[in-house]
Amino acid sequence: MSKSISEIDKNLAVETVANLPVQFVSVLDEPFAVYGLCDPHDGGAFHRIPQDVADATNEGVKLLNLHTSGGRVRFKTDSPHLAVKVKLSGVGLMPHMTLVGTAGLDVYLGYDGEYRYYGSCMTEGGNDAAIKMTENKGYTNMVWLPVEGSAGGGMKDILLNLPLYGGIDELWLGLPPGSVVEAADPYRDLPPTVYYGSSITQGGCASRPGNNYPNILSRKYNVDFRNLGFSGSARGEQAISDYIASQPMSAFVFAYDHNAPTVEHLAATHEPMYRNIRDTHPNTPVIFITRPGIRYNAEERARREVVKATYENAKARGENVYFVDGETIFAIFGGDGGSVDGCHPNDLGFACVAAALDPIFAEIYG
Repeated sequence: MSKSISEIDKNLAVETVANLPVQFVSVLDEPFAVYGLCDPHDGGAFHRIPQDVADATNEGVKLLNLHTSGGRVRFKTDSPHLAVKVKLSGVGLMPHMTLVGTAGLDVYLGYDGEYRYYGSCMTEGGNDAAIKMTENKGYTNMVWLPVEGSAGGGMKDILLNLPLYGGIDELWLGLPPGSVVEAADPYRDLPPTVYYGSSITQGGCASRPGNNYPNILSRKYNVDFRNLGFSGSARGEQAISDYIASQPMSAFVFAYDHNAPTVEHLAATHEPMYRNIRDTHPNTPVIFITRPGIRYNAEERARREVVKATYENAKARGENVYFVDGETIFAIFGGDGGSVDGCHPNDLGFACVAAALDPIFAEIYG
C-alpha cells in the first residue's frame, strides 16, 4: 500500500537539506521495514538480541549488541533524493576501518531482484567533520537517486545497510513533501540465515557495511538474516547458545573459533553449543567455518581440528552439515592481500568468504 510522507505523519515539519525541502520520518514507521534486528516495536529498536540475553552472555556482547551489523531498512519510493538523519549511540573509531564502515549507511537499488550499490551516507567534510560527528553522535546526509525507477515507473526499490561497528539510537529518512513510499517486496518466504561468530562475522574490517559477507550473500539469494557476530566476544556461552537455539533459521553459520580464549575452551564449548542448537533444529543446514587465514600456525591448526571434529561427529550421525576450511579462503582471490592486518578481512577478503560459502548457499537456497 502506498503512502505519502504526509500520510505517515501529518505533523511532519519541512526541513532543508542540501538546499532541498524534505520531511523526515522514522524508519520504525510503516511502510518502512527494518530487518536483522530485534522487533523495534517490542522495545528492541536497533538491538541485535534481547538485552537480557546480551547481559547474561558477557560484557563485550552487552556493548556490541547495540552495534547494528546486519541491520537493514527496505522500502520503495518515487523520490529523486533521499536524506538520512542519524542519531548514534556511539562510533567505533579504529585505525583500520573507515567511518563509512563503522558509522555509515550503504544505499542499494533493486533491479529485478538484484541489488546494486548506489552510494553511502556519511558526514561530509574532512577530519574536522568526522571529529564533530563523533562528538555530536550524529549526522545528516543526502543521496541523489537516479531519475529512472528501479521498481517500475518512477519507483525505486531501496535497501539500506546499517553501520557495522556503531550503534543507532534513532534513524530518520528525509523525502520531499508529496513523495510516495511503499513497502518493499518481501524476502523469500524462509526463516533467516543466522550467523554466529567473531569480529569477522560482525564485519571487521569492511570499508562499508554492504561489503560484509552476510550482506553479500543475502543480496544474492534474497534471504533475510541475523548477524550475531560479536567482536572479540563470541565464546559459546550457554546464554547465547540457548537464545540461538530458540530462533527460527533456514541455515546456521557457526564461526566463533577465533574468539575462544584457548583451544581447551573451544573444545569444551563447540560441540555442546552445536548439539544444543541441533536439538531444536534437527534438519537445519549448519555450516562450520574456521577463521580465514594464510598459513595457519600450530594453534590455529589445533582450533581447526576442534571444529572439524564437531563436523565429522555430526556427519557420522547423518546430520545436515558442511565444513569450510578457513585456511583456504583468502587463496580464492587475493592470497595474503585479503586482510588489513593479517587477521581481519578487507573488502577483497570478504568477497573471498562469500565465495567460499556460495556453493553451499547455492545448494541450500538454489
